[in-house]
Amino acid sequence: MGAEYDVIIVNGVVVTDTELGEYDVAIKGEKIIKVVPRGQLKDASATRTIDAEGGYVMPGGVDAHVHLQEPPLFGMGSTADTYETGSRSAVCGGTTTMVTFAPQKKSEDTLLDTLKATHEKAKDNCYIDYSFHLLVGNPSERALSEFKTLRDEGISSLKIYMTYEALQLNDSQILDVLLEARRNQITTMVHAENGQVIDWMTAQLEKRKLFAPKYHGTSHPPMAEIEATYRAISLSEFIDSPILIVHVSTPAAAKHIKEAQDRGIPIYAETCPQYLFLTKKDLDQPGFEGAKCVCSPPPRESEADCDVIWDGIANGTFTILSSDHCPFRFDDNVTGKKTCITDEYPQGHFKYIPNGIAGIETRLSLALGADRLDVKKFVEVTSANPAKLYGLWPKKGALIEGESDADINIWYPPGKMQDFALTNDLLHHDVDYTAFEGRTMKQWPRYTLLRGKVVWDKDGKGLLGEKGYGRFVKRGPSMLAGPRYAGEWEIPL
Repeated sequence: MGAEYDVIIVNGVVVTDTELGEYDVAIKGEKIIKVVPRGQLKDASATRTIDAEGGYVMPGGVDAHVHLQEPPLFGMGSTADTYETGSRSAVCGGTTTMVTFAPQKKSEDTLLDTLKATHEKAKDNCYIDYSFHLLVGNPSERALSEFKTLRDEGISSLKIYMTYEALQLNDSQILDVLLEARRNQITTMVHAENGQVIDWMTAQLEKRKLFAPKYHGTSHPPMAEIEATYRAISLSEFIDSPILIVHVSTPAAAKHIKEAQDRGIPIYAETCPQYLFLTKKDLDQPGFEGAKCVCSPPPRESEADCDVIWDGIANGTFTILSSDHCPFRFDDNVTGKKTCITDEYPQGHFKYIPNGIAGIETRLSLALGADRLDVKKFVEVTSANPAKLYGLWPKKGALIEGESDADINIWYPPGKMQDFALTNDLLHHDVDYTAFEGRTMKQWPRYTLLRGKVVWDKDGKGLLGEKGYGRFVKRGPSMLAGPRYAGEWEIPL
């Protein structure tokens, strides 16, 4: 007679977004079958029993902001990680589901071809489960008419830009997208920076021949984000269409978001570890070193700004904590950061430095190890809320009997893992640096399970997962609050 369960996890402290307690977990096939008070599975038989030894047992991480294998949309290099290497890095850091981008160029008239091409890149190449956000560069009549088909294909979110010439939409185009998204129960993600302000600031710096990486931050002043955030909220409120403002970095933008939320507007917000751990001084490094931390929006002025962002997670301003994993190699003058070093700019030019840093593997451990969040809040913003917002819950982001996939992180109990300094050679991405080099890591997933299979064992063989085990997951609509008013949007008369 076979074992009753495939895996039992005992002696753990189970943490979800709503509960913390001493529970044991039983897994059969790919699902969570039982979550019961500690000791109730002592007579059960299992193929494998894992002793959590008092460590946290949490749902696997859901990272809903990941750039992989993207074309050079901005004329500035191309992302280093493929679906294979990016998902490999993810699983080694405890992320079991990712939502990446399927980018439509301005020159393309359809979204469905973009979706098909992105499926082809990901299929049979992923270590973890995945879905896509459609990145809308050209909201043509044809593209807008395809929103319903996207929903039928299991896509319930898209992203638009208020900056970058290659992707920037004007306000009327944004309204077109928000209206059609509302009709189809699609969540719209917004990169909120005023592109014209950034262009103007860039021109002012160029006149003064100021090209060093640190001036990337100067060219993206907080005002550009603050204004665009307020404008995005205003457009969303006008159409009554839910939005998520991505990678928020400034306290004033966070304040606009909180005020809108307090008025009952369905405005959601995301921040990222770079705005919790990096500051302006990380950009202001000798020579070209600051390019390692060039991302948009840039790291802000001081640790005091970081503290406000941490507070925004704690008070609910930020719905999710994502990585915005957008990896470029540093010592690479063909596709990486050094593509901006030319005869004309021998020290590089901030305007042409590929924007983005790698972070899919370090997101969870940095945030949990900082010991600044209640552990239930940590699960909420790194797993449960991304799953709820993007139509994955309770299959993902939860530990619900009979409903949730057995995606689980088991963390080290106090004193069991020795602190270590993070170095890039410990990571599994296809990038030659980490912006978080040298930081003391106080936590790391000890075990990670994906659909019941142990795919990471830090003290054993490390990566146990396999390329191709990850599957595309169809998503439904957001489970968080949607439009305030029922029915079709009407012109206010």
